[in-house]
Amino acid sequence: MSTDPHAGGRVLTGGAPLPRARLAIIALHGRGGGAGDMLSLADHLALPDIAVLAPEAAGRSWWPDSFLAPLAANEPGLSSALGAVDALARQLAGEGFGPERTIVLGFSQGACLALEHAARAGTPFACVAGLSGGLVGTGDGDGDGAPDPALYGHRDKMFDYGGALGNTPVLLGCHERDPHIPLARVRKTEEVFTVLGAKVTTQIYPGGGHGVVEDEINALRSILNRAPT
Repeated sequence: MSTDPHAGGRVLTGGAPLPRARLAIIALHGRGGGAGDMLSLADHLALPDIAVLAPEAAGRSWWPDSFLAPLAANEPGLSSALGAVDALARQLAGEGFGPERTIVLGFSQGACLALEHAARAGTPFACVAGLSGGLVGTGDGDGDGAPDPALYGHRDKMFDYGGALGNTPVLLGCHERDPHIPLARVRKTEEVFTVLGAKVTTQIYPGGGHGVVEDEINALRSILNRAPT
C-alpha cells in the first residue's frame, strides 16, 4: 500500500472559473462517493460566482476505518488525505484564494476531513461546513479509558489545536441518530471550534438518517451570500 495514497489524485472543478470567482470551495466527498457528488451538491447552492474544486480519494475512501477509531487504524490514509487538502489549499492561495476566500466543505467522511483540516490550519476561513461529520482528533485518549457508548463503543480522543479562527462561520449539520456520526462528537466539535474563536451554527435534525438535507443547503447559501471578499 502506498504511504501517500491520495497524492496526485484527480480534482474535478465546477462553478465559476477562478479568475472570475468571488470565493472558492474545497468540496470533500464521503466514503464510497466521488468528486462528482460534491459538484452536484455545490450546484444546489446556486451561487454562480463561486469556484468549486472537488478532489477524489484513492479507492473512494479517505481512510479505511471509522473516524472514531484510533488514529493509527486510519494511517496512512488520514495523513495523506490531510496532505492532499493542504496541497489544494496552497494551490488556491497561489491563485489569490487564501483561507479568507476559501470554503472548506465536506459530507460524511469528507466532513470529518474538512473539519480536521480547518482546525489544524488554525486560521480564519470564509466558511467551514461539516455535513454529517465531526473532528477526527489530534491524538488517542487514555488507553485505559472504557469504550464510550455515546461514541458508538469507541474511546474518546484528544483535540489539541492551536491558532485562532477569528469568527469563521462554521456550519455543523447532523441527524440526532446518525448511524455513523455520534451526536456526542458533533457537540464536541462544536465546543472545540467555539474555543478556537469560530462562530458555530449547529443544526441537529430529529430522528435517524445520514444525508444532506435542504435546510443545510439553505443555511450554507445564506452564510456564503454574506461572506466578504
